[in-house]
Amino acid sequence: MPIRILMPALSPTMTEGTLAKWLKKEGDEVKSGDVIAEIETDKATMEVEAVDEGRIAKILVAGGTQGVAVNTPIAILLEEGEDASALDAAEAAPKAAPAPAPTAAAAPATVAPAPAPAAAAHGGGSRVFASPLARRLAAQAGIELSAVKGSGPNGRIVKADVEAAKASGVTKAPAAAPAASPAPAPAAAPAPVPAAKPAGVDAKDLSDKLGMRYKAIPNTGMRKTIARRLSEAKQTVPHFYLTIDCQLDALLKVRSELNSRSDAYKLSVNDFVIRAVALALKKVPAANAAWTDEAILQYDHADVSVAVATPTGLITPIIKAAEGKGLAQISNEMKDLAKRARDGKLKPEEFQGGTFSVSNLGMFGIREFAAIINPPQGCILAVGAGEQRPIVKDGALAVATMMSCTLSVDHRVVDGAVGAEFLAAFKGLIEDPLSMLL
Repeated sequence: MPIRILMPALSPTMTEGTLAKWLKKEGDEVKSGDVIAEIETDKATMEVEAVDEGRIAKILVAGGTQGVAVNTPIAILLEEGEDASALDAAEAAPKAAPAPAPTAAAAPATVAPAPAPAAAAHGGGSRVFASPLARRLAAQAGIELSAVKGSGPNGRIVKADVEAAKASGVTKAPAAAPAASPAPAPAAAPAPVPAAKPAGVDAKDLSDKLGMRYKAIPNTGMRKTIARRLSEAKQTVPHFYLTIDCQLDALLKVRSELNSRSDAYKLSVNDFVIRAVALALKKVPAANAAWTDEAILQYDHADVSVAVATPTGLITPIIKAAEGKGLAQISNEMKDLAKRARDGKLKPEEFQGGTFSVSNLGMFGIREFAAIINPPQGCILAVGAGEQRPIVKDGALAVATMMSCTLSVDHRVVDGAVGAEFLAAFKGLIEDPLSMLL
């Protein structure tokens, strides 16, 4: 039977996306694993692979279409031996309604986004992931799909797996149990009452009335996601803030000496900051934590998310297990991640997750600021510019290069004393950079 290819959920926060372009056209044959389209999610542009084999009979959503809801049919695939009459029947059938919101593991049955959480195909639950063709062949041969090992993306059972199981004489399907009496249909829910529009002035209406000129810049999926998540963070996370000043002169001297020794790396102050954060979290693990209603999650590794500005908004690629990486490795990884972040080429696992965030605006001359926490993380460190300031040293005035850093803290997870302990450990590492080389 014809297979509907659906708009996939390629990230936990994705509810809709832009079908950037098709890499296959109508009439093209596709095999499991073939890249068929590029989709722009709320964070990056990603390739979508076919799971089933067949021929693309009709493209339902054209390339370049924005705001395509997750689970909306975007194309129809005909299996081997099917012709245009099957396509006519498929188009006449009712279309599946898009899911209201994807979960982290949500993925349509007919496409395979890059790695989804493994909800086991066998043994981990009642659902068995298999292509429609594989299911039909298994039913015809009387083969129990739960006894077949899938070789498709994410362990999905495909045609070749069923044929191999048939040749090896795998377990036949048991006789079907008598159907249970259907449960009574639930009463229809009352129609939702439309939310009232908040009172106040509409900026666009006011601008139009006053003859003010402006340019309307459409919100991208990333910008909408940033707006939603930051609003949720400020409304639900009890922030408090701690600021500390760090002397940078010794760090700048060590950085200059290290950079002069090799062309294989060029260390930035931010590379030292990431390394210092990771080592401080190792010393104060209570700050490397996240809130859940059931428990505080204290992480084993310091996966440091680093804010990177892109043309469409902020994204936070992750230096994973940063406590075990040297400055040169952190520097090279960060340069690669930042470049691919600006190009929209990060993989989901490279920006989703993280246990602690760093946001550095020092390069813009910002002396001090307070960043918004990125839930479910418990902390974010805002790093200001290094600048020469007068200080009192040994009872006398002196000039030193100082950097102000502000820690934003989720008070549900980290108490003031723990936050202060982390900042003290961080300051000690920044002001004694040789200790970060050990």
